[in-house]
Amino acid sequence: MNMASILSAKFPPRSRFLAGLTATGAFAAGVHPANAAGAVNIINTGANDSFALQSVITNRHYFDSVALTANTQNVSDGVKLMAAIVTGASDIAILTGFSQVFTAIENGAAIKLVGSAMLPLSFEMYTANPAIRTIKDLEGKTVGTGAVGALVYMAAAAMLKRYNVDINKVNFVNIGSSSDVFKAVAAKKVDAGPSQHEFFKLASQYGVRIVGDFAKDLPQFTNQGAFASDKAIAEKRDVLVRTLAAYGKAYKYVNSPASKQDYIQAYRDGVGKDSDELAIDQWDWIQQYKAYNTAIALSPDRINYMQQLNVQLGMQKAVLPLEKVADMSIARDAARLAARG
Repeated sequence: MNMASILSAKFPPRSRFLAGLTATGAFAAGVHPANAAGAVNIINTGANDSFALQSVITNRHYFDSVALTANTQNVSDGVKLMAAIVTGASDIAILTGFSQVFTAIENGAAIKLVGSAMLPLSFEMYTANPAIRTIKDLEGKTVGTGAVGALVYMAAAAMLKRYNVDINKVNFVNIGSSSDVFKAVAAKKVDAGPSQHEFFKLASQYGVRIVGDFAKDLPQFTNQGAFASDKAIAEKRDVLVRTLAAYGKAYKYVNSPASKQDYIQAYRDGVGKDSDELAIDQWDWIQQYKAYNTAIALSPDRINYMQQLNVQLGMQKAVLPLEKVADMSIARDAARLAARG
């Protein structure tokens, strides 16, 4: 696979891209395509694994199984994602990092965590600089990330702190998505940076090496959480429960060995027809870690770890009480509904 394939793999097929534009236009106009009692507007990130999981849900009719119609929009900008929840343009965000949720709540936003998706980080720390052999060697170097507060940034900062790197001596460069970070590392525009696990087979082809495994080194760092506004929780609780139940069914299936061929097909449908190598690597990684949280609810320990990291990085003033930041009763009800089959 060449570098053009790597970069193009993060974008959906044209039909899905056009559908996303339609959804964006509808939100901007204040029109909700999914506005019936059994309907939900979902907003997710635009990562490969997001498109693949969404395709699993569609292909296996999990929304139909909970009598729900869903309109899903994917964005690469966390600011747009948060704005969609705060303004009510979307009912729930699911496949996304969530460190920014605590900061928003601290600043007065009426939102809460209501569930989760993928728990471990599917990142490796890549470098093409021969002088870098360990994470500690990144002190004084340039590290490619996303914007401050974005998942890629938070993951990189947490990894550096894990190995006692003085992050004040690291030059963080906002490259964008994790796929863009891999390209920047390969082009030696930055010394290192986190990017998806599925690129590891391509690393040597571009003179890139792995110096850190996020899933192993940061087991308490939670990759994806679901969140919704207090208004949506109050007015559409049953819809949110059914939405997370549909996702929960997909989590359980994708975590199982029986899902391999369906996952590869879903990856093709969501990411592109030439993506089988990436799909297999991602599926193998999911199997290794049973990466999706079939319990759906996040534990207090995981929530507080992410808050404490925010405080350490100056993103948040203080750890907030659990009842102020989360309502996991929705996730627990969703898990019970998903278990019914």
